Order: sequence, then structure tokens, then C-alpha cells
Amino acid sequence: MLTEGGESGEGDRRRRVFGRRKGRPLRPARAALLAQNLPAMKIALPNAGPSARPRAGAILDPAELFPFAASETWLEIGFGAGDHLAWQAAGNPAVRFLGCEPFVEGVASLLARVARDGLRNIRILDDDARLLLDCLAPASLDRVFILFPDPWPKTRHHKRRIVTTETLDRLARAMRPGAELRLATDHADYAAWMLAHATDHPGFAWTARAAADWRTRPADWPET
Repeated sequence: MLTEGGESGEGDRRRRVFGRRKGRPLRPARAALLAQNLPAMKIALPNAGPSARPRAGAILDPAELFPFAASETWLEIGFGAGDHLAWQAAGNPAVRFLGCEPFVEGVASLLARVARDGLRNIRILDDDARLLLDCLAPASLDRVFILFPDPWPKTRHHKRRIVTTETLDRLARAMRPGAELRLATDHADYAAWMLAHATDHPGFAWTARAAADWRTRPADWPET
């Protein structure tokens, strides 16, 4: 699915799209990684106050987060344990990667992969991805992944789903024309929801021409 350009939306900044942020206590080694390595990789939102929200009108250029020039900038929203993000970063060293994940265990897991593989092209926001989208420079993203997000299956929880018109508004503003948005879920109802919202949005175009185009795993998509 490709972007065609659009405007950012307002109105759902307080809508929580994730559950708890912590589970069991981290093992000492993972806790040490979090304390020692996250500060250097953490995305600092521009002029963020105690609420962690960036100042209204603040703009963040992803290029400022990295000490090297890069060909493109890719974002993964909700990277889970970080397997896909780390795999992509290792295979695309000339690309900047931004990853958003509020779950502490997932962040620690990604940091372990980064340390093991010597990755230097990843930056992390351990918070709500919408905070980042609200301040990213327009047309600064070349690819976005939202892979297997929480489906929030109960009807009363559908408002917590990350794929909404408001999120797509934000993405349409932050993604350059022709950028690629990859969505994936194993929940049938959420798949229909994603497809309906994305195809109805004026900022995105459905590029599949046959069922195999969306049923077949892309060659650059690892088994995780």
C-alpha cells in the first residue's frame, strides 16, 4: 500500500492503544542493557515536557538522530521483541530505522539483538508511536511496518486499535509520496478493519493486483 499524500489528524491523542507496559521483572542482564544502552538509542522528542508529549509545532528530522548519512528512513510501530526490526536493520545498513514499542521487555529484547549484532542504524521510542508521528518532519518516512498489532477483539475495545483514520492521517503526513505501508495481522476481523480503513483513506492506494500479492510473504520479510 502506497501513500498519495494527505493531512494529519487530531482528536485521539489520549486514546490508549496498548495494555500494560511491564510484565515480569527483567533478568539482571536485560535490565543492565536497558539502563546502559537505551539512553544512547532513545529518540528524544523535541521539547517534550513531563507528559512526554512534544511541544506543539515541534518538528523532528530523523536525519538528526543518526551520525551518518542514510538513503531512507523506515519506521516499525510496535516492534514486539524486535526480531523483524533487527533483521531489517542488519540487512539494510544504509537505512535509518525508527522503532516504537512501549513494552519494556520488547525494548530490552531488541537491545540484546542490537548489542549482539553490532547494529548502529536503529533508534527507539519506548512509548506511544503517535507521539513520534505528531512531530516527525513531513514526508520523512519511506516505509512503515505495523505488523501483528494487538487486535483488541472485543467491540468495546476497537477504539484502541492502532490502525484508525487518525493514525493513517498522521502517517500520510509523515510518509513521502510513494512510500510503502505494510500491515499484517492473523486476526480475520482486524484484517478486514485494516483493509477498510486503509483503502478508504485518500492518502493511501492499495497496490495488490491479485490475492497472491497479499497472501504471500514478501521476500524481505523474515519468519519470526
